[in-house]
Amino acid sequence: MSLRINDLAPDFEADTTQGRIRFHEFIGDGWVVLFSHPKDFTPVCTTELGYLAGVEGQFSERNCKIIGLSVDPVSNHGKWAADIEETQGHKVNYPIIGDTDLHVAKLYDMLPGDSGDSCEGRTPADNATVRTVFIIGPDKRVKLMMAYPMSTGRNFAEIMRALDSIQLTTKHTVATPANWQPGGDVIIPTSVSDEQARAKYPEGFRTLKPYLRVVAQPK
Repeated sequence: MSLRINDLAPDFEADTTQGRIRFHEFIGDGWVVLFSHPKDFTPVCTTELGYLAGVEGQFSERNCKIIGLSVDPVSNHGKWAADIEETQGHKVNYPIIGDTDLHVAKLYDMLPGDSGDSCEGRTPADNATVRTVFIIGPDKRVKLMMAYPMSTGRNFAEIMRALDSIQLTTKHTVATPANWQPGGDVIIPTSVSDEQARAKYPEGFRTLKPYLRVVAQPK
């Protein structure tokens, strides 16, 4: 069955560059960005892990942990991390999961069930679909999924913007419009009546259409 938004993120145990984890315990009461890679020592992924290492603190400020996954052994991850630091200028301090048996890639619907049970002999092209970003909330449910082709590096500014939106809309009964940035106006969902909106926003809101009401971002 395909993984969908608001599904419970599958739990698993796995070895990482920082020891063995149980995923739900790792999440704890915070947020997590899980981002996957088809193989170690691949060029686009090298830039991605390095860039994310440089902005990890900005995710930490949002109570969000980072964890990577690559379909290779943890021993390879350590060697790759040295290359990442050398070429990208940032040390990788977040854990990277070793998925040698393809268990997590299959569990998260990134590889079909008939892909075998070993990373041995598999090329990056064989694992091309292991290129997904998941944002998972404190309730252990999937809040966002973004899948990228191997040739397109991920935009972590957009991932952070999406995290800001999801955290805001989880805390307040609002939605964010296209191209929203933190501090911008937000939308009052149709599930909130005008009467409820007037009580919630005594300073007022703008009604563009009965189904489209705009208000300043809640503090």
